[in-house]
Amino acid sequence: MNQENKLDAALEAIRNGEFVLVFDDDDREGEVDMIIASEFVTPESVATMRYNAGGLICNCIHSDFCDEIKLPFMVDIMQAACEKYPDLAKLAPNDIPYDERSSFSIWVNHRKSFTGITDHDRAMTISELALMMKEERFDEFGSTFRSPGHVCLLRGAEGLVKNRRGHTEIGLALCEMAGVTPVCVVCEMMDGETGQATSVADARKYAEENGLVLLKGEDIINKYLEE
Repeated sequence: MNQENKLDAALEAIRNGEFVLVFDDDDREGEVDMIIASEFVTPESVATMRYNAGGLICNCIHSDFCDEIKLPFMVDIMQAACEKYPDLAKLAPNDIPYDERSSFSIWVNHRKSFTGITDHDRAMTISELALMMKEERFDEFGSTFRSPGHVCLLRGAEGLVKNRRGHTEIGLALCEMAGVTPVCVVCEMMDGETGQATSVADARKYAEENGLVLLKGEDIINKYLEE
């Protein structure tokens, strides 16, 4: 399957609520992430990421939506808190080896969740947030979710891959191109034997065994920038 066909297959998978595997770049994180559109996430989806990926399950949100719900970057929250807690300034992430700025924001639970960490609770938090964005019920953010919680929110960069080329932006770009709500889950694939990220070769084997598409981030980026 050539790259164009693989991309078409990936977009169809996103529309169908299936996982797509994406390798970002050797010169960046050098990791393969499992990516799925948040509106389709189920408890089974969360279990799959726990068992077969093992990284951090994060919910990525398009910058336009973040602006609507006034969702800040965590670094901005930390900076604002430095006046009262000055030692927080020492924690500034100014030495990230592969990026200039982290996309991390706050952590939330749906208010109807119990502990918030179960597959059921996290799936509800993730999918309900996507539904809220889809239906533009932005003023319900605070009444529907509480923080701190167990689902990490990532704020996509403005312009997505035009300005930042992380899995956050790549996943959201996939959603945009697929025509689904640009809120997605990313989870890094980890290797329990080596203690490192899953190799591309092992990720490719997993993709083949499970009928999934594995793409390079640059292929998604290039296609997005063409449109």
